[in-house]
Amino acid sequence: MEATDTRRAVFRNAMARMSAAVSIVSSDGVGGRCGITATAVCSITDVPPTLLVCLNRSSAMNAVFKANGRLCVNVLSADHEGLARDFAGLTGVPMADRFAGGDWVGSHLGLPILQSALATFQGEIVRADEVGSHTVMLVEALDIGLHSDNRDGLVYFDRLFHRVSSA
Repeated sequence: MEATDTRRAVFRNAMARMSAAVSIVSSDGVGGRCGITATAVCSITDVPPTLLVCLNRSSAMNAVFKANGRLCVNVLSADHEGLARDFAGLTGVPMADRFAGGDWVGSHLGLPILQSALATFQGEIVRADEVGSHTVMLVEALDIGLHSDNRDGLVYFDRLFHRVSSA
């Protein structure tokens, strides 16, 4: 194994030890309707409210998100693990059928939102840069939804989904 392959493997194994919230990033528009499970999502600033969303450049969904120019980050609860698996492509469910599971609705911005998500961030992609294997998107949140109930969260750690208590 070459040094760069070793460094990549060590990096990926080390990153697997970093817990990350699990979201489904969804979109709809001229490029089509799609969604993917993502853990590479974080806040950038609250003025204006902006998120960073990273998508693999080799994913066919990457071009769809760019063409649509808007997306929704749906933060998942522990009860959504099945949806997370579907949208990660782990279950073989075709894209068109993935939205049949869960309580998806169209928003006033034309985006698919999961009504039972812990939080939703609908936004416009204001910048997209290609960095290595991924596209790094800055997304200005135009509409933010927050559920008031206290459900457990879903995180990804050591290549497995885990429940995080809300208590």
